[in-house]
Amino acid sequence: MKTESQDNVCEEAVFSSLFKSNSKTVFNYIYYKFGNEEKAYDAVQEAFLKLWENCAKVSPEKAKSYVYTVANNLYLNVIKAEKVRLKYADKTLNSTNESPEFLMEENQFKQKLDQALASLPENQRTVFLLNRIDGKKYAEIAEMEGVSVKAIEKRMHLALKTLREQIDGV
Repeated sequence: MKTESQDNVCEEAVFSSLFKSNSKTVFNYIYYKFGNEEKAYDAVQEAFLKLWENCAKVSPEKAKSYVYTVANNLYLNVIKAEKVRLKYADKTLNSTNESPEFLMEENQFKQKLDQALASLPENQRTVFLLNRIDGKKYAEIAEMEGVSVKAIEKRMHLALKTLREQIDGV
């Protein structure tokens, strides 16, 4: 009986377990693509809703991949209609311990970094943020993106090269 419920995404416990273990990483993946929390939450909710609607057709082993694919397709449908630009919340420190010059330089560097990240092609920006912010390994990113590890390595190389050029001016 246990094997039966483990092999069926329609079981509430199995679906709940899949949601709890994957929703945060799917959210981060889509958030880095959208650059908008609300749209990312909506895409994640809709992806898991589609998983629930098609639970009889999707095995638990394929569920993670299915959710990523659905979420990515939702993202692709949205960018057909609008240009997406990654936005960051201004997280300036309100510390009085720092000199005004330091704070000004920090703000200028942050603006340079934001502009450089925003100018990266979407695939390079996604790989860079998933690796550097979320700590995902290239193999995990390759699975999410549906490409080879070599392609991810190339995207990261190009992203780092572009960021270096734009920030350092080298």
